Amino acid sequence: MTNYIFSETSLRNFTRRVFLAIGCPPADADLATDVLLQADLRGVDSHGVARLSGYVRLWEKERINTRPDIRVVHETPTTATVNGDRGLGLVVAPFAMKLAIEKAKTYGSGWVSVKNSNHFGIAGYHSLMAVREDMIGLSMTNASPLVAPTYSNERLLGTNPICYAFPAGKNAPVVVDMATAAAANGKLEIAQRTGSEIPSGWVQDKQGNDSTDPNELKVGGALLPLGSDKAHGSHKGYGLGAAVDILSAILSGANYGPWVPPFVAFLDPPADPVGEGIGHFLGAMRVDGFRPVGEYKHHMDNWIDRFSKAKTVDPAKKVIIPGQPELEAEAERRKTGIPLVQAVADDLNQLADKLAVERLF
Repeated sequence: MTNYIFSETSLRNFTRRVFLAIGCPPADADLATDVLLQADLRGVDSHGVARLSGYVRLWEKERINTRPDIRVVHETPTTATVNGDRGLGLVVAPFAMKLAIEKAKTYGSGWVSVKNSNHFGIAGYHSLMAVREDMIGLSMTNASPLVAPTYSNERLLGTNPICYAFPAGKNAPVVVDMATAAAANGKLEIAQRTGSEIPSGWVQDKQGNDSTDPNELKVGGALLPLGSDKAHGSHKGYGLGAAVDILSAILSGANYGPWVPPFVAFLDPPADPVGEGIGHFLGAMRVDGFRPVGEYKHHMDNWIDRFSKAKTVDPAKKVIIPGQPELEAEAERRKTGIPLVQAVADDLNQLADKLAVERLF
């Protein structure tokens, strides 16, 4: 399939035009654009501009409010609950992380749970906000129910990503950003666009059998938890996904489990919601609340350097530090541009025509 290469600037300008066209204030359009572009720059193509038309379709269904009144509805000195007013999660989650950071500046740590939001892009964007303040960042979100718990063939959990980001000194931050499912749904969407099979262990069909068809979710199948099956630790992935669901939604008052509204616009939200919208959970911890920052960074660098030099089974390979592939992708794409498969590029041009904004090309 044909790949197109676009500069960061051209994709940024195009994405901003789309967000402005659906009614976002300029500052929100800039922020939402930045979250999506960071995904594309870091090589997380499933969560970048390829998602743009999905947000627009939800806006057309009046499930996204582009001018939300984001507000704190419950608060203590170190914690808060935020109502996102059906806003773009790309805007709501940074609001919540800023609040967590401000609390951490005063009290050492800050924890914010969010309800009534939508898909918030890559979790790493929000966690890295804390890193820039010499803090450890934590972000997670629940998501559309696509994952079957261990032993089940019923979709009850989302891919429910979680991200920890740790500042370092001379080295780049360590960023542990992962879905708690065997694979993110976006990877299935990429396989669908390219006509590729997916690896065994990612999904099961509606009878619970292993499948390599990326379209399985459309015909009643389910994603599997991280670990794929009980023999390979799927109960651990299921447990992590459950923890994300509880912290993001039960704690905040968002929908949880099978009641989480779907990201796709052609499916209606459940008729019997148990909360409001999608939920997130964000946290920030000051490093100097535990030890002097200089000491911490020295040992963080030592940790990174030692793991980077670990002996490997294959001498041609090396141990990868979490976040390193994304950092390398960003350096390369800032120089050479961001690739989009033809299906995504065509989709964006159709979106431009619908919204009467300048096409991407």
